[in-house]
Parts: sequence; C-alpha cells; structure tokens
Amino acid sequence: MPYLSVQTNVKVEDEAGLLSRLSQQVAKLLGKPESYVMLHIESDAAMLFAGNSGPLAFVQLKSLGLPQAETSSFSACLCSLLHDELGIDVGRVYIEFSGPERHMWGWNGSTF
Repeated sequence: MPYLSVQTNVKVEDEAGLLSRLSQQVAKLLGKPESYVMLHIESDAAMLFAGNSGPLAFVQLKSLGLPQAETSSFSACLCSLLHDELGIDVGRVYIEFSGPERHMWGWNGSTF
C-alpha cells in the first residue's frame, strides 16, 4: 500500500538500482513489508525550481496509516538518499506526504 513517486530532472543511469534502494528504504521507514511497496520514477524530466533548472526532485509518499509525527524524519531520510544517489541539494526537493483513508485506497478488486 505504500506508494513512492519521484520526478526529477536528473538523468538516472541505474533506475532499477535506485528503485530497489528506495523500495527498501520506504519499507524500513514505514515498517511495512517491501512486498506491498510500489514505486515510480520519472527521470530526465523538464522541470524548473526557483527559476533555474539545476538538479531537483518532487516526491510523493502515500501510505495508509502514515504517521504524521514521523514525516519530518522521513523527509530528512528521503532527501539524504536523493542527495547521495543523484546529487540533488536537499533544498531543491519537495515532498508531498499523504495518508488516505482505507476506503479510498483500492487493491485486489476491493479497498483496504
């Protein structure tokens, strides 16, 4: 049920490797099995932030039961990972967190 989407203007050479590392990190952060984690990455996208096209990322993390008290530490962890992996300055990353209600998240022909 966790979903992480990353859009960046950085060309990611090893998307499969980055997706794998992000998947492991999201599972660890949320304390959920990695078998439930879904990821999406869009690299080399036309994007602009603060009037320039330097390396940047927009990230969405959605999960049922997302602990609001933890979003600050999740932000630090995800920003650090994007900095280490893609060289994106942490000040050029926006993250949107959302925790939909169970009836608003479909899976396997039903909802949670």
